[in-house]
Amino acid sequence: MNHHIQLHPNDDVVIARHQLMSGDWIDQIKVKGLIPAGHKIALRALSVGDPVRRYNQIIGFASQAIAPGEHVHVHNLGLGDNKGDFARDYAFCADVKPSPALQHAQFMGYKRDDGRVATRNYIGILSSVNCSATVARAIADHFSRTLHPEALAAFDNVDGVVALTHGTGCGMDTQGLGMQVLERTMAGYATHPNFAAVLAIGLGCEANQLKSWLNHSGLQEGRTLQTFNIQDSGGTAKTVAKGIAMVKDMLPLVNQSRRTECSASHLMVGLQCGGSDGYSGISANPALGAAVDLLVAHGGTAILSETPEIYGAEHLLTRRAVSREVGEKLVQRIRWWEHYTAMHSGEMNNNPSPGNKAGGLTTILEKSLGAVAKGGTSNLQAVYEYAEKVDQHGFVYMDTPGYDPVSATGQVAGGANLICFTTGRGSAYGCAPSPSLKLATNTALWDRQADDIDINCGDIIDGQCSVQEKGLEIFQKMLACASGEPSKSENHGYGQNEFVPWQLGAVM
Repeated sequence: MNHHIQLHPNDDVVIARHQLMSGDWIDQIKVKGLIPAGHKIALRALSVGDPVRRYNQIIGFASQAIAPGEHVHVHNLGLGDNKGDFARDYAFCADVKPSPALQHAQFMGYKRDDGRVATRNYIGILSSVNCSATVARAIADHFSRTLHPEALAAFDNVDGVVALTHGTGCGMDTQGLGMQVLERTMAGYATHPNFAAVLAIGLGCEANQLKSWLNHSGLQEGRTLQTFNIQDSGGTAKTVAKGIAMVKDMLPLVNQSRRTECSASHLMVGLQCGGSDGYSGISANPALGAAVDLLVAHGGTAILSETPEIYGAEHLLTRRAVSREVGEKLVQRIRWWEHYTAMHSGEMNNNPSPGNKAGGLTTILEKSLGAVAKGGTSNLQAVYEYAEKVDQHGFVYMDTPGYDPVSATGQVAGGANLICFTTGRGSAYGCAPSPSLKLATNTALWDRQADDIDINCGDIIDGQCSVQEKGLEIFQKMLACASGEPSKSENHGYGQNEFVPWQLGAVM
């Protein structure tokens, strides 16, 4: 097996399969200096200002002269004088292809009265404001299978009672974008199929009033959606007692749900990557993309997100847009993000993170080109804003930050009933109420952190399987997890702390 991976004949760099030492050879090129695993080595001489290609795409420009065999990284590669803002051919709709023949995989899910299908059967406790978070958690803790196993002993079909709290809900413009996003996010969770019933708890005097939220969201209280405030309930202790009693009343109804055979077309999978490395765009991300193509062929939906982490690669998505309108909507979100970061004295290249760089990624362009591989090759059907309800089947895009908990929160609010999360550094993440599968980009991570990882994609790097074979394995794992097989993060109890709505606007 070669010491390196070359992704395209036109590339200026190759990727080290393992750590290389000075004097090692890559074909006819002698390695100069230490090259960590997953990092880039120059194939040819590059002058200052020359574009550097990986995936046959520009990932940056040489900031100093680079000789063949040298390590290519932050010391000699950057975005150039224009910060990566160079012309890209959006070629709207150029790569649209006929829809695949529909296939008919099944999984065991919970059919809801409105026709949607759940992968889990939870009761949710939502807080309207940070001030009601402690009460919400106290109610959920009463039903914890770890703390009080007896509380749910008679309700085998209930996956649990989870409190999803957050740090905002007041000190904000009641008519502003921040409130709109928070209301939309909470509504998405309150109506999520994986929640069979929901309590929403407020303080009483907050900006995010529960009655206003219900009205703005078109929601009505009933047996499976109830709201109340601490101030109207007599304080903390009485509110906790009231909430526990209300959950107890809901449990028999929720427990009546049973898994039945359902079409894979009801699966909606949020795509995430965190703690990426130089292998992410070679192994786990394209393998997940292959699984996405299978999911789409079975009528399901996949949501790509993390707009700052597709920056510079958006032209690969606009080519697949089913209409110019869809493609231009994506470009508009890119422009919004350029303005947003500039307004806060930042830039789009604040990514990659220190961990990404340690793993071999140098610029946001390089990271993005690998990140979009999660989306496979299917047509781009629609573009949504944060936490909007996803009403299209197939491959779609949702505008979110790159920060994984915030991004996944938006996807779940949009309807995602499963998350697939690639990682090269070993992210610790889980999601409630939608289970999260984690995919390792390299075998070293799998060996080191297997109790956190569901699938090893490092065997692609090791030459033991193909991207397509791994894609099929991932798709089958999706079906198994959706049918009730617990993910590693569920076994560890992740999910409640990872509810992080996107906080926009002034804090007042």
